[in-house]
Amino acid sequence: MRRATPHLRHFAKRLIVFETQGKKISETKAQANFPVPEKLRPQLTALAGNGGFQALLARALALAKVEVPWLRAVHVKADGSLEGLTEIQSQLTPAEFLEGKVVLLAQLLGLLVAFIGETLTLRLVREVWPKVPLDDLAFDNRESPEKRLK
Repeated sequence: MRRATPHLRHFAKRLIVFETQGKKISETKAQANFPVPEKLRPQLTALAGNGGFQALLARALALAKVEVPWLRAVHVKADGSLEGLTEIQSQLTPAEFLEGKVVLLAQLLGLLVAFIGETLTLRLVREVWPKVPLDDLAFDNRESPEKRLK
């Protein structure tokens, strides 16, 4: 099993923080405390269909469970939604909960990079979050894919 790279973790955390900034706690809880995969769903469904989205998220979760054991309580339902996050959150510190979300999203992003490449992954993210700063982001030590898009 492969671990989420530091670059992908940084990317994932940036998206999570950006998505939750300025949101009221009640809004965040209403979105099962992890709206990022749901916001990516339309782009990923257009790319791979409903089954493809569900399969990608399920594989990302399987990979993340190796790094974050509490994620074993979370499951991807047939419709592609995550089940069990709300129930487990009360048993974790905010830092533990954030770490699990970061690892899960980093694994999802890593799968996207592996399947469709860095440039297309960043384009999909840019469609959902056009204001997230990504200019300094690089998945390895080469020039940032975002800079190559310009």
